[in-house]
Amino acid sequence: MTIDIITVVPELLESPFGHSIMKRAQDKGLLTVTTHNLRKWAINKHAQVDDYPYGGGAGMVLMCEPLANAIDELQKDKKFDEIIYMTPDGNRFNQQAANQLSLKENLLIICGHYKGIDERIREQYVTMEISIGDYVLSGGELAAAVVVDAIGRLIPGVLSDETSALFDSFQDNLLAPPVYTRPADFRGAKVPEILMQGDPKKVEAWRYEQSVERTQNRRPDLLKD
Repeated sequence: MTIDIITVVPELLESPFGHSIMKRAQDKGLLTVTTHNLRKWAINKHAQVDDYPYGGGAGMVLMCEPLANAIDELQKDKKFDEIIYMTPDGNRFNQQAANQLSLKENLLIICGHYKGIDERIREQYVTMEISIGDYVLSGGELAAAVVVDAIGRLIPGVLSDETSALFDSFQDNLLAPPVYTRPADFRGAKVPEILMQGDPKKVEAWRYEQSVERTQNRRPDLLKD
């Protein structure tokens, strides 16, 4: 899978993709993440990519020309399955969306900044708009990193144990069950006996019951689906 990201602050994305699982995914050749500095397509020698909004008001807006030129150039090399815009008013990102996007081959993500991007880019280029929550960030870079991480770990071969992702929270609309490791007795708090007995079927049943109970207590809204 390839993921291209257009941003005005590429430095913000260096660390998220340079460590841990995302780095291993790229080292294995299973995922390629490329950041593109929008200022490469700036309209003048001052590296301008934004301007004041028509109608007045505070803040700046990313301009049409740099974004359109960037997307057009990148599309010459590959066909993108989705052109995604990270924005607070997009569709709420969830595990099901991550699952679906992990099946794609080529994705392009546009990181908003300032007051956002010119609406005409959204109308003419963007095929999917994603929000990671009902709050506003300084830009779309951190949100893009969240989305790429959620997608990337689902690519076959990325995780050392590929079944691990199947038991994550939100798969099947259930939260993950509690987990334990050594020691078996920590300051008087003991690991549930059923996990110590070595019966896979009983453990699986216990974990399912715990997932349902935890979801009912913490996120009952998930069970409505």
